[in-house]
Amino acid sequence: MAITLADSHALVLFSGGQDSATCLAWALAHHDHVETIGFDYGQRHRIELECRSNFIERLRTKFSSWSERLGPDHTIDLGALGEISQTALTSERPLGVGASGLPNTFVPGRNLIFFNFAAAIAYRRGLRILVGGMCETDYSGYPDCRDDTLKALQVAINLGMSANFVVATPLMWVNKAATWALAQSLGGDDFVEDIIEYTHSCYLGDRSKRFVWGYGCGNCPACMLRQNGWQQWQASLMRSTESRG
Repeated sequence: MAITLADSHALVLFSGGQDSATCLAWALAHHDHVETIGFDYGQRHRIELECRSNFIERLRTKFSSWSERLGPDHTIDLGALGEISQTALTSERPLGVGASGLPNTFVPGRNLIFFNFAAAIAYRRGLRILVGGMCETDYSGYPDCRDDTLKALQVAINLGMSANFVVATPLMWVNKAATWALAQSLGGDDFVEDIIEYTHSCYLGDRSKRFVWGYGCGNCPACMLRQNGWQQWQASLMRSTESRG
């Protein structure tokens, strides 16, 4: 018999980046109780671990309607993943494209492992909805971010745990401009400003420079994606304002 999981209780895979921060807001807007989980896997941009703690604290103190729904945060040490992966996201090597044709920032099995650990926590905590910021329309084409992968993973987790988890990916079919727009629709300008100031996406872990869209090196693929999305979103806002005028 399947275990009983609360339908409106969610666990968000929250890395400290823009996408997962937006998904955290989405979960808080749609579910009665939301917990977060983060992973230390020896990532090169481990500054995101500090950012995630600061961001969660901002939500608790600044957004009262969300803070009452926001439950505990869980952090998991997955250092072994970083040790065996040997990628540009877990070691000091130039960013590029690997022999497989995928960016060498791809950490094999990362999201598969993340969701399995998340499900183990959710099983114990009675949380049915597992929320991730994966996006098939992202530039990278990471295979563990694809919709088919995550649907298959949901089936495997439920079979293996005799449970009825739901893997939710609110950003699966939207681009980065639409992600900015979603953040604004969920939390307003204040929430967008907090994403700019307190989240981190740069693969190199650089927070020495602040741009209008946030901190980063400004040149790595993650920074470029975030910047381009911001510019496209701002352009759409300007067009909308002009059409109304």
